[in-house]
Amino acid sequence: MKKQGFGSGKWNGFGGKAKRTESMEQAAIRELAEETGIRAEKIRKVCELDFAFPHVPKVRRWDQVVHVFLVEEWKGEPKESREMRPEWFPFQEIPYDRMWQDDRHWLPLVLKGKKVKGRFVFAEDGNSIKGMEIGEVQGF
Repeated sequence: MKKQGFGSGKWNGFGGKAKRTESMEQAAIRELAEETGIRAEKIRKVCELDFAFPHVPKVRRWDQVVHVFLVEEWKGEPKESREMRPEWFPFQEIPYDRMWQDDRHWLPLVLKGKKVKGRFVFAEDGNSIKGMEIGEVQGF
């Protein structure tokens, strides 16, 4: 559960922005550790998503490309932080109704072992999807 900032009040993955000297993979490992205390031992990129919010001024920086990694091996147990409250869900009980609307389109594919690339354009309300393109890819 995202507790503050962009997307607060929604179930969401862990993450943030890469530092200038980091790869996307290094940033994902660092952000996971900062937000949960978990140390990722083995991760794999499974998805790349391009989000556009055409009604939000560019200076607010809502448009973004998100790189999604699956953590295959880790050490530690997730702990709540100022930013996130982690919770495990069985696949059939994932609360899509309390997540970003795009998640219901790409996450089931990732959970079936697919690699996915997508683009989502959000409507003026900042939540509804106005347009999307999504497809499977061979790799990243």
